[in-house]
Amino acid sequence: MFSVFPRPRDGNPWRVPSPIEDYALVGDLQSAALVAKDGSIDWLCLPRFDSPALFAALLGDERNGRWRIAPAGAVRALRRRYLPGTLLLETEIETADGAVRVLDGMPPRGREPDLVRVVRGVRGQVDMRMHLTLRFDYGRTVPWVRRTDDGIVAVAGPDAVLLHAGVPTRGEDMATLCDFTVGPGDEVAFVLTWFPSHEPRPRPVNGPAALADAESWWREWSRDCSQAGEFSAAVERSLITLKALTYAPTGGIVAAPTTSLPEQLGGVRNWDYRYCWLRDATLTLLALIEAGHVGEARAWRSWLLRAVAGSPEQMQIMYGIAGERRLDERVLEWLPGYEGAAPVRIGNAAAEQFQLDVYGEIMDALFEARCAGLEVDDDAWRVQRALLAFLETAWREPDEGIWEVRGPRRHFTHSKVMAWVAFDRAVRSAERFGLTGPVDRWRALRDEIHREVCERAWDKERGTFTQSYGARPLDAALLMLPLVGFLPPDDERVAGTVAAIERELLRDGFVLRYPTDEADDGLPPGEGAFLPCSFWLVEVYAAMGRRDDALALMRRLMELANDVGLIAEEYDPGARRQVGNFPQAFTHLALVSAAMSLAPEREGPTRRRRRDADEAGR
Repeated sequence: MFSVFPRPRDGNPWRVPSPIEDYALVGDLQSAALVAKDGSIDWLCLPRFDSPALFAALLGDERNGRWRIAPAGAVRALRRRYLPGTLLLETEIETADGAVRVLDGMPPRGREPDLVRVVRGVRGQVDMRMHLTLRFDYGRTVPWVRRTDDGIVAVAGPDAVLLHAGVPTRGEDMATLCDFTVGPGDEVAFVLTWFPSHEPRPRPVNGPAALADAESWWREWSRDCSQAGEFSAAVERSLITLKALTYAPTGGIVAAPTTSLPEQLGGVRNWDYRYCWLRDATLTLLALIEAGHVGEARAWRSWLLRAVAGSPEQMQIMYGIAGERRLDERVLEWLPGYEGAAPVRIGNAAAEQFQLDVYGEIMDALFEARCAGLEVDDDAWRVQRALLAFLETAWREPDEGIWEVRGPRRHFTHSKVMAWVAFDRAVRSAERFGLTGPVDRWRALRDEIHREVCERAWDKERGTFTQSYGARPLDAALLMLPLVGFLPPDDERVAGTVAAIERELLRDGFVLRYPTDEADDGLPPGEGAFLPCSFWLVEVYAAMGRRDDALALMRRLMELANDVGLIAEEYDPGARRQVGNFPQAFTHLALVSAAMSLAPEREGPTRRRRRDADEAGR
């Protein structure tokens, strides 16, 4: 037997966060919570993904806010799953005295956000404990708490929270607790509702009924998720996760619901991912399109047009979920960080970077959306033409690249390739959909970029493309060359680059982004294996006809997913742990794309790019 109240690590007398892979996600398409195996919700920002957290124990300890519901005694066994086709988490717990199920979820909201937790008795009599510690403003502010007819109300500044409990509660040590017992057929519901402190408090919802409605909603959405052979279940879970990271009011897609989960345990590579990267959002969009969810493409296109409105040279690589441009980065000194990995950052200074590749990703995503049946929009095409006009000269400039290095700007190979993609998709859009523009000029620019990359980024001695012009380090982003159609997968230069990546970037069976000890990225060296890169290698293997290698790597990657199918940004092979922000949209969309590339009956964006490249004879 084991305790659901684990012994503190490193001598800390307070409960510290669980391993990243021990968390599950619940959300309502506007925010999300992380639920640990021990029944503790350690992270939740309300009312939006990027709002200040009211549970921040993930980046500190229980004093920074968390909500735990668990048996009062020792646990014999614990099993978790999502209800099929949903984002509702069911945890079944066995003790010496019986068994209970806890169902956690956030129903797609009407007005206020609700976090619902329902405890149901299965057999025997199980003593349970609920312990709620509310701390607003990222774990810093202790709210004023009072009891009302509807439940417990906590208020601090603009934020207010109502806890409606199905059993009596008590206050103790600036927390709210209750002890209760459930037997077979018993049901006890808890509903936590956020609302603006200046508005009347809302009426409590019926928790079980709200979760039943949410179950129906999710199953309706996921019923059309595409099949992908042996990886169909993983694809469905990834698509549901990507949908959960969509901010419904605007159509924006966040990179992750968390901030500052470290890329290296104990390190400083800790960033806020609760924003909309154009790159991540466009690649997420491609995954959803490939799975048949064109409605998300339409909503995202509307978000994009609003976010980038204005002068093309002022386009940012990332925006807030409603299109905000100011994402000033600052440090929260009062939080020690996940397992001491400081600093804890909110905001993201990378918003000020120049990254050429986003122009190609936007053009590619909108082209694929039209291929999937999204109607032509004149405003969207006008925006695209304006971006292309800027890119006609901007592509010649150095940039910070896909990995957002905080070192000097360089002529990154991947950035130039994606500039090629931008003009290539412009030409194809004009040819396929009859859209107007200077097509001959676009063709000429496309060909010029192609020639330059093949001349300046090619290392003849080693037989590989390199990370940037004239440099030695490799870059896993070079795997995108055949995947976006820049070169066909049977080109000897692709084969040479893949062989070099296998020699120099493959560590413990996983692909590193680039050698952080060689490349000047402005930070101390060291990080885990960035998982999307390994999924890219799966796709490249499949495109090259190395199906056995692709399947072997894909199956190994699938073993990294946690018990409910979620994956973080990176994996630390030495510690055998997930690291980085969690769950990561980039990882899950790469999983979907890789799985689709292994499904022989699929004809999605990746396979179409390969065919186009072969037909072009590149």
